[in-house]
Amino acid sequence: MVSPIIVTGAGGFVGRVLLESLVAEGRAVVGVDVAGGGIPPGVRAVAGDIASPELRTEVFRDGCAALVHLATVPGGAAEADPAASRRINIDAMYDLLDAAKVAGSWPRVVYASSIAVFGDPLPAAGVDDATPLAPKLVYGGHKAMMEIAVATMHHRGEIEGVSVRLPGILARPKGPSGMKSAFMSDLFHALREGQSFVCPVSPHATIWAESVGRCVANLRHALTMDAGVMPRTRVVTLPALRVTMAALAAEIAGQCGVSTDLVSYSPDPGLEAAFGAHPELRTPAADACGFAHDGDVAKLVASALETIARR
Repeated sequence: MVSPIIVTGAGGFVGRVLLESLVAEGRAVVGVDVAGGGIPPGVRAVAGDIASPELRTEVFRDGCAALVHLATVPGGAAEADPAASRRINIDAMYDLLDAAKVAGSWPRVVYASSIAVFGDPLPAAGVDDATPLAPKLVYGGHKAMMEIAVATMHHRGEIEGVSVRLPGILARPKGPSGMKSAFMSDLFHALREGQSFVCPVSPHATIWAESVGRCVANLRHALTMDAGVMPRTRVVTLPALRVTMAALAAEIAGQCGVSTDLVSYSPDPGLEAAFGAHPELRTPAADACGFAHDGDVAKLVASALETIARR
């Protein structure tokens, strides 16, 4: 029997797209999600709490060729309930890593970390591979801790660790997500439906963004790349496009055939500081590993709108 690729957070925004691409390639996949909904056909779905030992036994029953860990208590929810964040984002993840190393033979572990590890404000001179981690939010702090856990287990020869820090991924489905950066995706949905939108950051606010299609391509690359080219930290910040909210709104409006007059701005100082002041981003380590961004804003928007249309 061929050991499967295990994907946590499989019913989520990125997880569903990743599963579809793996199934289309004929890979054996186990999809793990708290509710079990949204997991496509062809995937062995396991629903439940990843903190449960019984669930982990079921998940890893057929071995583990690789683990892609997407499940998380996201930023806003983690800040509101730090104990829940610790239970899932630290304790449960560590248990998953332990289970993976036992079930597989040096399994590849792809960990979806976050640019939240850099904290805010970000250095005005820009962010690169030498930028120190300075998380301010609980979510970013817990992500940073588990980057170290993945690297430690890699260097101990227990797993083959590849951590990737995700920028803003567009465009997430409508509805509550628990993420403070959800306004970036809400802009897509409003303009696509010809509705007005009040943006909570200024028109000149700058963000780092990547389409979900490009994000999945990067995760797929992380599964198959020569992991020997990864830096000793075992983590890279994914390449992303740096774009202003005004430029993003203009491109979405243009591709949707609506007016940018639908967008007004009412900046929230906290959101502006955390999500609208992203300086230049340089990612030489990720570039050398073969990771990439969308190319330009038009391609990013077209890819994001295509994903929305398929849902």
